Amino acid sequence: MRKILLVFDGINFSEGAFDFARRLNEINSILVAGVFVPQVDFANLWSYAPASSGAVTIPLIEDEESKEIEKNIRRFKQLCEKNQIEYRVHKDFYDFALPELKRESRFADLIIIGSEKFYANIGVSGPNDYIKDALHDAECPVLIVPEKFNFPKSNILSYDGSESSVFAIKQFAYLFPEFVKNPTLLVYAKNEREEEIPSVEFIEELAARHFPDLEIMKLHFEPKEYFSAWINEKKNAILVSGSFGRSSVSRVFKKSFIKDVVKNHRLPIFITHQQ
Repeated sequence: MRKILLVFDGINFSEGAFDFARRLNEINSILVAGVFVPQVDFANLWSYAPASSGAVTIPLIEDEESKEIEKNIRRFKQLCEKNQIEYRVHKDFYDFALPELKRESRFADLIIIGSEKFYANIGVSGPNDYIKDALHDAECPVLIVPEKFNFPKSNILSYDGSESSVFAIKQFAYLFPEFVKNPTLLVYAKNEREEEIPSVEFIEELAARHFPDLEIMKLHFEPKEYFSAWINEKKNAILVSGSFGRSSVSRVFKKSFIKDVVKNHRLPIFITHQQ
């Protein structure tokens, strides 16, 4: 059984994020911890600094928003009970110290984030801060799920020869045994000028052990310009990325073709990096 943190931005209940968790539970039982972050805090989810007393101060939320959050918590509980999902809720989350959420990610297998605000606010300068910082600071993998998606029937493993991309592929295989038998395409998407897929014999040995229906290919185009259009032809897929490594997430995301995939085509994306 996996423990999954399902993170909502307060007044916006993500049907897509919950539905993905529900589908996972139908295959293999999971424990879902619902985390409801007030909107006033969501923009700086991981960034509140301790005050001089050592406590973390979070702005108060309006009564109207508080009522909406309580409504969403009730809906979350009802849906979990209806679908026979074991669940937990952060009942005192309004006063919840943000470092506690980061710490809980250390003791979770996966975070699922689903918010149309992510897609609406993503722009030329990169993703909005709460997603960017969550990807950088979370101590477990993150799954970004749009509101409307097809449950994965195939896997696309993004590989660029880096330590981070290999780590992401392994973590995805470990966390999602229900997906490993799906048709899987391992794509080398870095630079057309590279003649060979780096360490191809090693990545093939590894990936084929986990994904028996595996195909490996090198994209013969500049991924930053054309990857988004290419992946639009891949239906019912989940994309696996290790693009968020030790360098600044904002810089990496700004340069990454993953940004356009998320913004334009809204398929589930599994992202992780080594701490």
